[in-house]
Amino acid sequence: MEGGSGGDAGTVEDKAQKKARSFDFMAMFEQARQTAIERTKDNTAASHDEVEGQAEIPKQTSTKVTFNAKKTSAASDESSDDEIGPPLPKGFGNKQAKGSGKEDDSDDDIGPPLPPGMKSYDSEDDSEEEEENPVRKIPTSHEIQLDHGTKTLSALALDPSGARLVTGGYDYDVKFWDFAGMDSSLQSFRNIRPCEGYPVKQLQYSATGENILVVTGNSQAKVIDRDGFVVLECVRGDVYLVDMAKTKGHIATLNSGCWNPKIREEFLTCSNDGSVRLWDVNSQGRNHKNIMKPRTQQGRKVIPTACAYSPDGRYVAAACQDGSIQLWDHNKMFVNVALMNRTAHMNGSDTSCLCFSYDGKTLASRGGDDTLKTWDIRNFKTPLKSLDGLTNFFPVTDCLFSPDDRLLVTGLSVKKGEGKGKLLFFDRESLEKVSEMEISDTSVVRCLWHPKLNQMVVGCGDGQARLFYDPEKSNRGAMLCVVKKQRKSKQVEIMASQQIITPYALPMFRQGRPTSTRKIEERLRKDPGKSKKPELPMDGPGEGGRLGAKGATLSQYIVQQLVVKKPTLADVDPRAAILRHAQDAKEHPYWIDPAYKKTQPETIFQKEDTSKDDDDDEPEWKKTKLR
Repeated sequence: MEGGSGGDAGTVEDKAQKKARSFDFMAMFEQARQTAIERTKDNTAASHDEVEGQAEIPKQTSTKVTFNAKKTSAASDESSDDEIGPPLPKGFGNKQAKGSGKEDDSDDDIGPPLPPGMKSYDSEDDSEEEEENPVRKIPTSHEIQLDHGTKTLSALALDPSGARLVTGGYDYDVKFWDFAGMDSSLQSFRNIRPCEGYPVKQLQYSATGENILVVTGNSQAKVIDRDGFVVLECVRGDVYLVDMAKTKGHIATLNSGCWNPKIREEFLTCSNDGSVRLWDVNSQGRNHKNIMKPRTQQGRKVIPTACAYSPDGRYVAAACQDGSIQLWDHNKMFVNVALMNRTAHMNGSDTSCLCFSYDGKTLASRGGDDTLKTWDIRNFKTPLKSLDGLTNFFPVTDCLFSPDDRLLVTGLSVKKGEGKGKLLFFDRESLEKVSEMEISDTSVVRCLWHPKLNQMVVGCGDGQARLFYDPEKSNRGAMLCVVKKQRKSKQVEIMASQQIITPYALPMFRQGRPTSTRKIEERLRKDPGKSKKPELPMDGPGEGGRLGAKGATLSQYIVQQLVVKKPTLADVDPRAAILRHAQDAKEHPYWIDPAYKKTQPETIFQKEDTSKDDDDDEPEWKKTKLR
């Protein structure tokens, strides 16, 4: 029976397992919501009890309440201000206000109290004071000069990393300066002329630092790489077409240009032909990407003198000769302007610069009417502030914002011998002058303030680029090269030889012109006579007037030569040389005697008479003459 009952129970359990389970999700959700509400109430009550009774309950009780609050917080994961670990010792906790049980979180004392009369040093106070006064951030303690030339320095550019500087001027030259490769001599490592006979008006690195936009007095802008090699040259338009939209490029002098801060392949140029054009590097300058044609109030063509992009790349701004500033929206068609002010500057003046602030809300314009104005993009009808009396003699005078966006900087032009050129610093909000720097006896034309290096580069009318830095506030840049000693120049021998050029000579008679000093030196090195190669030691007795190792003196040399010397043909008697073989030939005939043995005639010579010995005593004239 027991076995049977056990079998029935097993069958019932199997059936229960096979049956599908059913869940009431709404009931489970309601139960979870009630549990969460109860836990939240318990956590709030525990935190309130801990704050209210911390000054009254003993230390052990306080620790217990803190533990319970921490435990409740761990269960709900909602409290972020719970204490972890044992309580801090006396003197390290929060300082309580006298006469009340509330905590003062603003005055936390860490460590033992300081002696009376001594104030604690807080670095945050100094940093706040420095932030409050932006003039302290201006690097003015040290200065170096880079010699570009003798004419006005009209273009400056620093790459985004701050490793290289490019300068251009009215002398048509563009020079490259590498801070990491220069020494204290401050010499440029490359000098090019991108457009012969045209002054350089604008230089700017792309957002990636790979390419440099070069705007000259020519109608064709160029893009070069970091080493000065041409990447592309914009096409020249057709001068016989009236509608500038139908031409592929500019047909008149360029005035300004800049890169798009968001699209690295796009750049902007404006020209005296009354057009502002967008270009794409990938198109190799064969045709412009888009064109904008600023117009006067009467609808006529007007010349744009300066152009700029907003930091977000949305707006394209252009300042024109009629005194207007016109902005186009990059996200729309460039047919109509998005923002415009007709009376921004004096009609007929050349606005030299447009510069957006880093936040993109404020636009600064440096006018040819000796003014400096700031504009709010959101309300472009009237200027925020305006400042007069800032002399401007150059159509490329800069204005810029400081890296912290709190100062506005521009240069002051002066006539020769009438003062010193200055760099003026104004407050962005009120345009009040907060500082100034005397640069040189000539005008200040260009200025740069790199945000990463915190160094300033100023281009002057005398062709000098002055770089200002502060070792405590600046980074890298000029500080890399001023500490290096000047390298000694390598002396290279220059051979002045007259070259005879014969254009139509045969190749075997044609004299090649030397291409470099290095090849000439290698060729002379191979010539033992010209290179004065030392003579090698001799193995034999000597030759050519040189003595061997054994012949140290002339007498020893002569004796050795007499012993070793063989007789020459002039010293040997030919008859004697032949007759010395006569006895051997007679005894051992081999060639001639066997051949003529049968037919050999007998010799018919006079035989000597040995009987008469007195004939020898006779005189010569008495002897018989044989014919």
